[in-house]
Amino acid sequence: MQNEFAILDGSKITLEPHPGQQRALDSKARFTFVIAGTQSGKTSFGPHWLYREIDRCGEGDYLAVTATYDLFKLKMLPEMKRLFCDWLSGWEYRAGDRIIQSTTNDTRIILRSANVPEGLESATAKAAWLDECGQDSFKLESWEATLRRLSLHQGRVLGTTTVYNMGWLKTEVYDRWRNKDEDFKVIQFISTMNPAFPIEEYKRAEATLQPWKFAMSYKGEFSRPAGMIYDCIDDQIHYIAPFDIPPEWPRYVGIDFGAVNTALIWLAESIEKNVYYVYRESLSGDKTTQAHAAEALKIAKHENVVVWAGGAKSEVQQRLDWQAAGIPALQPQVSDVEAGIDRVTELLKTKRLFIFDNCKGIKDEFGRYSRMLDASGQPTEKIKDKEMFHRLDGLRYIVQQLEGGDWYIS
Repeated sequence: MQNEFAILDGSKITLEPHPGQQRALDSKARFTFVIAGTQSGKTSFGPHWLYREIDRCGEGDYLAVTATYDLFKLKMLPEMKRLFCDWLSGWEYRAGDRIIQSTTNDTRIILRSANVPEGLESATAKAAWLDECGQDSFKLESWEATLRRLSLHQGRVLGTTTVYNMGWLKTEVYDRWRNKDEDFKVIQFISTMNPAFPIEEYKRAEATLQPWKFAMSYKGEFSRPAGMIYDCIDDQIHYIAPFDIPPEWPRYVGIDFGAVNTALIWLAESIEKNVYYVYRESLSGDKTTQAHAAEALKIAKHENVVVWAGGAKSEVQQRLDWQAAGIPALQPQVSDVEAGIDRVTELLKTKRLFIFDNCKGIKDEFGRYSRMLDASGQPTEKIKDKEMFHRLDGLRYIVQQLEGGDWYIS
């Protein structure tokens, strides 16, 4: 039996990493991410890396997480079972629990899909392998949940993925590595680093794909994709270090209502400079409206909040509930999504809107917010996964109130 990384010869497993894989194996960083071209041999060595961590760290729980359940079934699970259940002795797969369990001690590998972040909250793990962690469905919340599970043991992470967007993988991993954060190591290589990948296919893709698509899919490089809605945002300009905001500055809060996901985006205005700063964000659920409002009012107690606003025009009852809970949430007369996008874009392009760089969630959403592409790769008017961008919706609601926007209480 053979794959791109390892050979089983009798009872001996021989690893045959290509140079890119070897660099990942040699990395001493706590968080090692292989961001590489498609079919370049990313997934095949993930189980071997995890087994090495088990050998190093000993008995306990470990995580193997991929972006979706379909990828789990079709990609991750076969690779994990090949090593642990077919090649090695002393392990068994328990399908009902989605774990690979040692038959000799209490070590187990918890297998999960990241599009259900709640499934990551029950374990205290010693290491984690995250496959296809750059996909849209692998959310920032899943990355943060993984970090929480590893915190007690300061566990290591291997991330393996192709580039799909400019979200948290770029802002929370790649940019940290680029800025010399020693906890992070990013290893990039092209598809043909895998000796089995046909050079003819690589050249065909280079000749036929749009440059951004080829860079992301076959070279493992970040590039602004077609359809990115806020393509004017510049990491070096719009994301800034937090500073102490003077208490007298006017504050504005945008709210995106939701039973499961309620987002609040807090802006401060420098009247002297005529600019705005996103300085605080939140996204939470499983609370009553009264609980959300009480928490927000407690935070705002010593701040000069002059406007609370949010919700689509149709969300009248939600606004009434917030008003009853003590927050005078306003409604926009103009609820058109594109009008809100245009207003945010205008503030970004004129360098009048800046985001504190510790607001990780909205940075991630800026990098993933995009339009659907048609068959020829051109953007359409439809927003991809529109219902997933709660923080940007909150921002969109509040910017229409700035500078004399025409709003009224429901």
